[in-house]
Amino acid sequence: MQSGDASSPNPEFSPAHRKLRMTAVLQALSIPTAAVLASAPRYLRGISCGHDFDFHIISWMETQRSWSEHVFYPHWAQSPNWGAGEPRFVFYPPLTWMAGALLGYLDRWDYVPAIMIFLILVATGFATRALARQLLPPAQSTLAGALAAVTPYGLFTAYERTAFGELTAAIFIPLLLLYAWRMPRLSSSSSATQTAASQPSVLRSFDYLSAVPVALLLTLTWLTNAPAGVMASYLLAFAALAAAILRRAWWPIVRALIAAPLGLGLAGFYLVPAAWEQRWIAIAQALDVGMRVSDSWLFARHSAPDMELHDRVLLYASIIAVVTITMAAAGAILALRSRSLNRENRAWWLPLTILAAGIFLLQFPIAAPLWNHLPKLQFLQFPWRWLMVLATPYAILLAAATPLRTRRAKLLSFTFCTVTLSTFAICASLFFYQYCDEEDEIRNQFTIFHDGSGMEGTDEYAPAGADNSLVASGLPDGCLVSDPDQQLGETDPNSAPVWYPEQGSCDDTFKADLWQNEHKILSVDTDSAGFVILRLRRYPAWRIRVNGQPANQLTDKLIRPVPLRDDGLVVVPVNAGSSTIDVRWTNTPDVFWGRWISAISAFLLLLLTVVGLSQHRRTPARLS
Repeated sequence: MQSGDASSPNPEFSPAHRKLRMTAVLQALSIPTAAVLASAPRYLRGISCGHDFDFHIISWMETQRSWSEHVFYPHWAQSPNWGAGEPRFVFYPPLTWMAGALLGYLDRWDYVPAIMIFLILVATGFATRALARQLLPPAQSTLAGALAAVTPYGLFTAYERTAFGELTAAIFIPLLLLYAWRMPRLSSSSSATQTAASQPSVLRSFDYLSAVPVALLLTLTWLTNAPAGVMASYLLAFAALAAAILRRAWWPIVRALIAAPLGLGLAGFYLVPAAWEQRWIAIAQALDVGMRVSDSWLFARHSAPDMELHDRVLLYASIIAVVTITMAAAGAILALRSRSLNRENRAWWLPLTILAAGIFLLQFPIAAPLWNHLPKLQFLQFPWRWLMVLATPYAILLAAATPLRTRRAKLLSFTFCTVTLSTFAICASLFFYQYCDEEDEIRNQFTIFHDGSGMEGTDEYAPAGADNSLVASGLPDGCLVSDPDQQLGETDPNSAPVWYPEQGSCDDTFKADLWQNEHKILSVDTDSAGFVILRLRRYPAWRIRVNGQPANQLTDKLIRPVPLRDDGLVVVPVNAGSSTIDVRWTNTPDVFWGRWISAISAFLLLLLTVVGLSQHRRTPARLS
């Protein structure tokens, strides 16, 4: 029969093929559908103004303003501390504030948080599905993705905390595990049939291309959320050790040893300044009472009245931890009994179960030695932050326990998952959802941003030795005083100081000729020498010139050394007459070091890619 014969059936239009295509479409839609369900509280009740909501909204707006001023990578946020600003973008990773700023161009600000959360949940679901496919059939893998899109901790992060950075970092965790555990493609990298004498050395036979995605994913995690970057680094070490033991091979450790420094190096343009410049800010306040690991063990309670909010959040996190680990354990047991998890795929599921158990143990004081002695773990602040990582084994183990072989089993599983996901969404609506008061509403944030009145600053970003609570609101751009220690603003025990002209604390006030985020110019005219206090927090990256000369080199004998104010505001000495004060942000040496490290790492990654591709052309791929 000729191929063009009308009687020849076309397999593309056969019922079986149409059924497979329909199944694939339904599976692809199930994860976005789960994300829509998870977003239901936002559609019904509006935006949830969680703990970090104002921080992120203002960061996105500040980023747009910096871009409009032709500063692609901003460092300074102008709105915090009542318009005196803070070096927020030096220390907070750039991926989410850049993504939020970009989304702000596409739609109204009211919709940006909802759009971002929906996209994050969908991406997390598909990333988990990619990992689950290594040990589960397609249907169960898709179910794992749907469950990952609506985890209790994910909803807690989205609604109670609105921690967009941490929520975004959850996308990269399952992908990091996937590429850390995936077998190298080159046959010589893990062939068990070769004799010891005929095997090449580990480094010669290693599949260098396999380290590239691991390095990139580690970089992306660090550029999204610093605590998540710490967790991802430890997670990579665990993944490499577990794979090396289970597979009895060196390639997982070699891969991690190559990928880790490259991944950290690629993020060097952010990590080096963030690490080096911590000495210039009050970073210790990030570990103040209530922010220490020892304050947040599972179900801990405190008698201090100012810990009430902390304890309420901790109670929610503790319940989520117990529910998640219980469901993951039940899923693992049922999956083992049904043989969905077996000896053939144990290299994937066994580390996941160990990881889940280890994360649960980290929630108790018994793990205190680890928290106290392992580098940077204390800066996670809350042990329950590890629940972000726990979401991956939870979703996969629960999906593995769900039978999807018969029509009845599929119907029961669909009903169970719908009820479970709906329950989580209802819980998010009832317990995690945070009403927006008038101060938190986006319209108010937009007004505050554009009128320059500003808002409170972030305590740990205050200049070293300064106190955010001493910064007065309503300050002019420049305030002329004869005493550089002059107190500005009237204080109230229950609120921040407030400045207004009738106080007489300024001999004269000045409005800036230019007041951009990272460049400010003031023209002043004084009858006598004095000091101009700027509505700007001090920071070593500011280069201040008066009439073209460095401010600290003025030689007028009437000007005494400038002290450091307790409120952290910049003090500029001026001589009598007309003066032009030019304040410009400059890149300190650590910024150049960070950029060079990133550039060198990018070159090495490119070289690694070229070497890996060359290996793949010369060596046949390993048969799976």
